[in-house]
Amino acid sequence: MRLRVEFTTEPFDLDEAPAHAVVAREVIEAAELDSVDVGPFGNTAEGGIDAVLTAVDAVLRRTLEAGATRISLQLNVVGEGDR
Repeated sequence: MRLRVEFTTEPFDLDEAPAHAVVAREVIEAAELDSVDVGPFGNTAEGGIDAVLTAVDAVLRRTLEAGATRISLQLNVVGEGDR
């Protein structure tokens, strides 16, 4: 099964990337995912179920530790593949 995750962390700061946003980018870029798109207002990643769920767990835990007060997340099944 393949998954796509889209997420944002808050609070926003248009002048400088907050620590939680930097951490989210580092976690998602280091994960073993097939595709990653990091943007100023949201992030998208796609991969196998285990890789995506592991990355989501790390993003949630580490961004909260780094000061995120809200994390919006959408997870979609996009196809079949490795479990």
